[in-house]
Amino acid sequence: MLSDSSIAFLKRLLDTPGPSGFEGAPARVWRAEAATVTSQVRADVVGNSLATVPGTGSGPTILLAGHIDEIGVIVTYIDDNGYVYFEPIGGWDPQVLVAQRMRFLGRNGDVMGVIGKKPIHLMKPEEREKASKITDLWVDIGVKTKAEARELLEVGDPGVIDSRTMDMPNQRIVSRSIDDRIGAFVVLEALRRYAANPGEATVVAAATAQEEIGYTGGGARVAAQSVHATMAIAVDVTFATDHPGMKKEEIGEHSVGGGPVLTRGSVISPVAYGLLADTARRLEIPFSLHAAGRFTSTDADAMQLAREGVATALVSIPNRYMHSPNEMVSLEDLDRAATLIAETCRAVTSATDFTAR
Repeated sequence: MLSDSSIAFLKRLLDTPGPSGFEGAPARVWRAEAATVTSQVRADVVGNSLATVPGTGSGPTILLAGHIDEIGVIVTYIDDNGYVYFEPIGGWDPQVLVAQRMRFLGRNGDVMGVIGKKPIHLMKPEEREKASKITDLWVDIGVKTKAEARELLEVGDPGVIDSRTMDMPNQRIVSRSIDDRIGAFVVLEALRRYAANPGEATVVAAATAQEEIGYTGGGARVAAQSVHATMAIAVDVTFATDHPGMKKEEIGEHSVGGGPVLTRGSVISPVAYGLLADTARRLEIPFSLHAAGRFTSTDADAMQLAREGVATALVSIPNRYMHSPNEMVSLEDLDRAATLIAETCRAVTSATDFTAR
């Protein structure tokens, strides 16, 4: 089970704003916690944070990667009346943003605002049927003029929806930043458990940057290159299909509380997948399978092509309501994923052959 201190750290991590490209604050929270696990903690110029536990022998290096960035917005324009316009950082459904409270990271501290839209009473019938676009929305930060607004914000300042982590029944939590602070949390929790009884492999946990906008691989590509990883495990979220409206025939069957999800196919190494699956079966950890015919849209896609190739696997946490202010996961799934990853790393030795022959 997750300790009380680990859960407290998880909530601090989830509540600290850090959209893609602006991950500094949650990265500092992550590194402070990582320093309680190992003395080998560092950051790089891309924004990654890395923590290393050396192996007991001459085993390979395993990279555990969970991205620490979240989706957000960035200020693009402030009009004469002080209204703030923005564009998305990452993939938003604009309907989710309507009427939300926002928290901007201003140069002198947080700046609060509310997203405005024309009231329904004033809309023509045809307007009511149209979905909102980002360009139809603005943020009201309570000022009267552009000059007053610019004392607080400037173009390029990032923001997130202002919401806090909430506990739910059945060991479930809700947060705006589950995707993918959960991954950054799980890899560090796995490293903590590995450090208590290291195997031959050197294991590096990385809170990677810029995954949500990482069209060229984001921080994960840099991390896989810099640590000379032979094997990598990406930890991300995937769509839970245990709520209304989900097509299991298209997405698979993945339940919140049903255990981690292991991906097969696409960029996934059969060897790395096999190590995880065999460990899960040996430890009787429940898991489900996800098939990826092409890319996975996770850090795995970048890491598997680093250097001369990295044997890469993907462990996912079932997540309801992705890219919304209220994503939901199970703490039990996080606990199981951390144990599975730590034990899989212990199973890797200098004799492990990562080439599928």
